[in-house]
Amino acid sequence: MVAVEDVTKVYPTRDGPHTVLDRVSLSVGFGEKVGILGCNGSGKSTLVRILAGVSQPTSGRVVRRMRMSWPLALGGGVHPSLTGLDNLRFICRIYGIDYRSKLEFVEEFSELGRYLHEPVSTYSAGMVGRLSFAVSMAVEFDCFLIDEVTAVGDARFHEKCRRELFEKRGDRAMIMVSHVGSQIREHCSRACVLLDGRIHAFGDVESAYSFYHGNPV
Repeated sequence: MVAVEDVTKVYPTRDGPHTVLDRVSLSVGFGEKVGILGCNGSGKSTLVRILAGVSQPTSGRVVRRMRMSWPLALGGGVHPSLTGLDNLRFICRIYGIDYRSKLEFVEEFSELGRYLHEPVSTYSAGMVGRLSFAVSMAVEFDCFLIDEVTAVGDARFHEKCRRELFEKRGDRAMIMVSHVGSQIREHCSRACVLLDGRIHAFGDVESAYSFYHGNPV
């Protein structure tokens, strides 16, 4: 499981400290799929970065007993100065994986062809997204962190991403954040609402949606 325990995140601003997350607590078990609804600027991405270990809380802690993905979002997890192949090598080295065992999958899934050997800085946005998603799927995580964007490219590639994440890895835990979140309705069994820095937990998705739409910001 992963547990967020009384996490607060404060950022300094010109007008003084700004509290984005205020004593947030949340737990997700193995195989559980939880959605987090919140408007733009509510702190959803901050919470995901803290869950991933990319950012540290001002106070509180995160207990991780699952292997967590980095935030799955458009272009996340790849470095622009490296080639696509070097990005795969680097990420596999971090997770103790032989990149050669994942190369065929990434080549086929990303559909980048010879561009896999070119710097990511030369890629279009769609190519970056395809590489990022392919590399994300090459590592076997226990829990996927999904920040708004889960698929890129045309409808055919959207469907390919959906099958890879939600069907082939349907037994994994997922934490999905969105300000609209039709996918939360489709894939999550319960949801929370992040409002004014506090988390409001609900036992089902529809109750969370009713609260979310009844509290416009």
